[in-house]
Amino acid sequence: MENVRVNRRFAIPLAIMAGVLIVIGMLSWMLLSKVESGFSPDPVSIASASLDGLREQNRLTVFSASYNATVTTTMRRMGLSARKTLIMPGSVRYEIDLAKLDADSVRWDAETGTLSVEIPPIEIARPEVQIDRIQSYDDGGLLMALTDADKTLDQANRNKGVQELAKQAKNPVQMRLAQDAARRAVETSFVLPLRAAGLDAKVDAFFAFERGADNRERWDVSRSIKDVLADKERQKAE
Repeated sequence: MENVRVNRRFAIPLAIMAGVLIVIGMLSWMLLSKVESGFSPDPVSIASASLDGLREQNRLTVFSASYNATVTTTMRRMGLSARKTLIMPGSVRYEIDLAKLDADSVRWDAETGTLSVEIPPIEIARPEVQIDRIQSYDDGGLLMALTDADKTLDQANRNKGVQELAKQAKNPVQMRLAQDAARRAVETSFVLPLRAAGLDAKVDAFFAFERGADNRERWDVSRSIKDVLADKERQKAE
């Protein structure tokens, strides 16, 4: 089967940028209203606000690509045969489930000034078939003229075409592009509010598979923003 990728695009989604701007606006108001009292911006509180803004978006499409699936099905019956080929264009969305991004996924390392964010895995949505662009070819013959072979072959090819589009979407090159786009989107959503608050903090967004035993050391010793905020609440109560 011949697979042809016809298009690809990725960008930081507008929804994320809108969420970031809202968080920045809130931070700007806080800074202006508290500057006289010596207010010092807290990176953990800012990261928590950014996290809440992200989670409200539920699912985030970070990348999309278009593919062509070419599939062929052959039917044999009553000593006759029929064959039909289908060319099915379709697009696939690559998403992350932001509901899986919680306070335990975000850690602040005060020593290095780094906010680490573990990104939920990329999820591939069901292919969206461009029905009006489907092309089909058959070899005609008695079997198609005398039976429902045409309809049966069509349905078989459509099922195989969707499976082929999904298979193409999982190829390593496209997955890396989707992961890069997700990393940029998540890093931007956290780093812009931090910079707007005047903090020179770094954001390291990563997927779980990218952290082996050797490079998880800083992640293991740093604290989640959930734990840091819980400590602050306890201190206020004492």
